[in-house]
Amino acid sequence: MNSFTTQHLRIVSPEFAIEQLPHAASPEDDWIVLVRAPEGLTVVRAVRPLESGERWIGFYSGATAHDLDVPGMLVAITKPLAEAAIPVFVASTFDADLVLVPLQRKQQAVTALEEAGHQVQSGTREAGEPFRPQH
Repeated sequence: MNSFTTQHLRIVSPEFAIEQLPHAASPEDDWIVLVRAPEGLTVVRAVRPLESGERWIGFYSGATAHDLDVPGMLVAITKPLAEAAIPVFVASTFDADLVLVPLQRKQQAVTALEEAGHQVQSGTREAGEPFRPQH
């Protein structure tokens, strides 16, 4: 166990796709996260029906909401994943984090997070959360 704050994480659905679009591109309406940077527009969105390509699963820390001045909340999640050699993509909100891992690494990620002291549950939607519950 580490010295960081342990958190209650919920696995959210749908499964996600991450893509990079040119600056002039406009994403469809199914986006969850948009980040515009010098190299283009990064889009995290729900995987579309019959779509191939890499799929990601999300761990959401909304049940352990925190103010912006609380240090170590994100590293508490990403450190055990890094130590298990699991790649991540992160999107942070004002008071919570969405940490994506490749779908095929889901069980390994759950194990690493639980061994670090976090509680991980398959999702049930809470009021105001934009994700659908996992089936």
